Amino acid sequence: MPTGSPVVMDDRVLRGTRALSLFIAPFLVLAFVLLYVFPGNTERVFAWTITPTMTPMTLAAAYLGGAYYFVRAVRESRWTRIKAGLPAVTVFATLLGIATVLHWDRFNHAHPAFWLWTFLYATAPFLVAWAWLANRRYAAPATANDERVGAVARGLAALAGFAAFGWGVVMFVAPTSIIPLWPWALTPLTCRVLGAIFCLGIAGVWIAADPRWVAVERMLQVGMIMLAFIILAALRARDELYFDRPLTWVFLVGSTVLLIGAAVLWSTHAQHPKESRPGSVSPKRV
Repeated sequence: MPTGSPVVMDDRVLRGTRALSLFIAPFLVLAFVLLYVFPGNTERVFAWTITPTMTPMTLAAAYLGGAYYFVRAVRESRWTRIKAGLPAVTVFATLLGIATVLHWDRFNHAHPAFWLWTFLYATAPFLVAWAWLANRRYAAPATANDERVGAVARGLAALAGFAAFGWGVVMFVAPTSIIPLWPWALTPLTCRVLGAIFCLGIAGVWIAADPRWVAVERMLQVGMIMLAFIILAALRARDELYFDRPLTWVFLVGSTVLLIGAAVLWSTHAQHPKESRPGSVSPKRV
């Protein structure tokens, strides 16, 4: 006896996923403005006091990338284009929630921003994970007509993602071992926050697993936004950087190389016609 209609793998984005994206995006935009435009005023405007200004601006860059991702997700027509972001956001939000508990005394418990911070990081990991699990059953398989990213570019992007994730885990688990090496002053809390940002690199796993350009392009856009604003933040806060530490140059040069590489990959594919919808037929790429 039939138990229900078969699942149509048409790559749809569920209304619940759109609604969640619409809910999250404004908070990320607000956090970006507070932390990037006013990085020296976190004591008055944010959930806890963050110094020096390089740290709040780096966190703000991650929030801006996230805001762009979720704003685009609200009107996205293909699940494949946004699927890589939700697992990465789940990891990021989970780690920030854990960091909040571990460093509870560092937060300004009387500030409304702290209430909002706590609410978001207590609920976001579960809501985002639910959205991913609910939507993935409608993901469309690859077809012969899908534009693909080259093996070399895909391997390098995946390697960078794995490296970022691994480094983020070290920063989160062993902050005291990283603080003396880092390009600017950190506390255990801010080191763990930066580690959570690096763990967003887990999205690189999808680049290795799914070579379709449609699965890569949104993450590439998000990455370029984050890197560009982190580099700009380093220029703004250059007096806070320890240029006698080797990791400072690794951070600056590495960020610049990644941004250039992402831009080259984007320029290689961006001029191509849009990919076909699942089940449609389009001319093969030359």
